[in-house]
Amino acid sequence: MVTVGITKAITNLNEAHALLGLSPSIAADAFPEWKDSLPTLTDIEKAQLDHLKQRYFYYANQGSITEGTVNLILLAPLLETLGLFDPPYQVRGEKYVRFSIEDGDRQLEGLIDALLLQERMWLIVIESKRYGFSVRQALPQTLGYMATTPNSPVFALITTGEDYLFVKLDQTVADYALSDKLTLSTVETNELYRVAQILKHLVNLSSNSKASNKQN
Repeated sequence: MVTVGITKAITNLNEAHALLGLSPSIAADAFPEWKDSLPTLTDIEKAQLDHLKQRYFYYANQGSITEGTVNLILLAPLLETLGLFDPPYQVRGEKYVRFSIEDGDRQLEGLIDALLLQERMWLIVIESKRYGFSVRQALPQTLGYMATTPNSPVFALITTGEDYLFVKLDQTVADYALSDKLTLSTVETNELYRVAQILKHLVNLSSNSKASNKQN
């Protein structure tokens, strides 16, 4: 049997749909979890998130930011701020892979760093270089990772550090849904607040579901 990496087997969204048997949901309420019942943030959390936004642009203004830099200056501090490194949570590294996309007559390469938080929450970091990869360009490979998790539903956060996209995969009906794209480029508000609220909410849902399954 030949093993083919996700990024080689799935290079675009149509391939992800065909190989994984998935389709985008057409239901307006397919992903209410990124909008409803979001937890409030403390003043301390908001202050730290404001600091992280300022820090991101301090580095971004000096040039390209790699996925390793995003992990160090933003993602890890974000998880620390929300208490997601401590029990009962656990973050572990899963994949670090290269992927390619077509951009006109150019073949561009990027990197994906995939982390698994609990069993139902993927954190997907893609390298933000001068090419300007968008979070949607990592969606095909992200769906491939999510499909390897036996639980349903399963969630993911795709980020370049500046832009954020949440994904929900429901394998019981073989479809997925997306949140709006959230971005630090918004001037009047810090959308990292919303990212933190959604992340905290999805992780809590995943933890509660895991606990319920153990009891049953």
